[in-house]
Amino acid sequence: MLNGLPHLSIGQGPPLVVLLYTPRAADPEGAARWSMTRMLRPFAEHFTVHVVIRPPGLPPATTMAELAAVYAGAIEAAFEDPVKVLAISTGGSVALQLAADHPHLVDRLALGGTAATLGPVGRRAQRAYIERARQGKRPSPALAEVVTESAIGRRLLAGLLWLSDGGGADHTDAVTMLNAEDGFDLRGRLRDIRAPTLLVQGGEDVVYPVELARQTVEGIPDARLIVYQGRGHSRTFTDKRFARDTLAFLKRG
Repeated sequence: MLNGLPHLSIGQGPPLVVLLYTPRAADPEGAARWSMTRMLRPFAEHFTVHVVIRPPGLPPATTMAELAAVYAGAIEAAFEDPVKVLAISTGGSVALQLAADHPHLVDRLALGGTAATLGPVGRRAQRAYIERARQGKRPSPALAEVVTESAIGRRLLAGLLWLSDGGGADHTDAVTMLNAEDGFDLRGRLRDIRAPTLLVQGGEDVVYPVELARQTVEGIPDARLIVYQGRGHSRTFTDKRFARDTLAFLKRG
């Protein structure tokens, strides 16, 4: 635990705090842990990587600002100096809120596949996830449309996502997280972010469309956008260029 928050730490060197979405508010296990570790291995060669995960049992009406305050408390307690932050997708929403509300804690901010608010497709998919969970259904099939535009691909993926949810799993914490992002819109606060920022976005991202990514970067005083043309949401951070580009940025200063 990192000041009471579940976390996974790997590597050696100066600290790098990683924020990303996990279905469970707990240390990753099994295949999820393997996949996460594999993605972060290039960063662990240069930093001590701390994947910090939200605490379980947050109130259902928790806002993104309240969630960012939880992370801020953990960072302030664990580290003496401002930290470099790498954040992906929904984790990027948390990181943007954190950098705006608690700028003294963030030294550099590298983001992948995110923006200052959700796009229409991403919002629709996440609301469908929330509604399925509230109805007692396995919710993850609702996310198939944000991964592939192929109708056949969506049906196949929805089946795999249904299996991945597992019978009897509790999705309360996931719903709380996605509900916080549903109300998240930081476009009027971006100027409050003082940390140098890099946003890497897929040109075909439907969760956070590239136009929203451009608006996000234009609103932050010291920010840069890299677009991977032809890449959708999840393929942005699995692209081999992602680690290269974000590491080059994070290692400065």
